[in-house]
Amino acid sequence: MMAHHAYIGLGSNIEHPQHQVLQALKALQHLPLTTHVQASRLYASRPIGPQDQPDFINAVALIETHLSPLALLDQLQALEQRQRRVRQRRWGPRTLDLDLLLYDDNVIVHPRLLVPHPEMHRRGFVLVPLAEIAPTLYLPDGTSIAHLAKKYRDVGLKPL
Repeated sequence: MMAHHAYIGLGSNIEHPQHQVLQALKALQHLPLTTHVQASRLYASRPIGPQDQPDFINAVALIETHLSPLALLDQLQALEQRQRRVRQRRWGPRTLDLDLLLYDDNVIVHPRLLVPHPEMHRRGFVLVPLAEIAPTLYLPDGTSIAHLAKKYRDVGLKPL
């Protein structure tokens, strides 16, 4: 059986966010039926939504997995829980946020999962690190990730 390529967005802005993201990157290597392939640098970014919270630390990882999209989602949510993720308000502070951004070139519409991630084309903190590790990647609709990322290179995103 062939492995699938999945891109995961990582973010944290409380309880030592840099440590939270680095811990999550290590944990991705130990997901069942999964190998961790590559990760971007870490980036600091302003929060989306409420501004009364600390800046975020973000990264994107590419993994190869034999997990189905929903099984991978379950594993990512379990990892968020292990790092004490609490969902208090939309776009609020969090110890860890893991988003399944892309799964091969599949379009997935499911009550629990939308892939490509529906907001990724508007988020520099996703596009810039994604373009860093996959500069030739295209969305399923043919849009170039590198082209989308160019708009966000100088918009409040700081490589660490």
